[in-house]
Amino acid sequence: MNDNIPDNLKYTESHEWLAERNGLATVGITDHAQTELSDVVYVELPAIGKKLAAKAPAAVVESVKAASDIYAPVSGEVVEVNTALTDQPALVNQSPYEQGWIFKLKVADRDEPGALLDAAAYRAKLG
Repeated sequence: MNDNIPDNLKYTESHEWLAERNGLATVGITDHAQTELSDVVYVELPAIGKKLAAKAPAAVVESVKAASDIYAPVSGEVVEVNTALTDQPALVNQSPYEQGWIFKLKVADRDEPGALLDAAAYRAKLG
């Protein structure tokens, strides 16, 4: 069931994933999260330049079932958003780890990503 959990990413308890390289973090929601939400129909993207604290609401994903806050996995400043989601919100469902990313952060504290769950811990959390 939980086989689509890439080993190279970090994860949060609230089902966001983070790929961090050289202080730039790409954030999206996990395959598990998009499955639970079902068909995503709208994504409210954060504003570029917005400063976020870790675990603060950053974006909203609306599906046919519910609207869910997407939380910043780490503190930082939004430097890019995935504008493709404006016209194609279903990319979150179709490609949660590639084309369905939601925003990119300039990481404020380089130690924060290390505190997130690794793939094994996230798999264990899902059971």
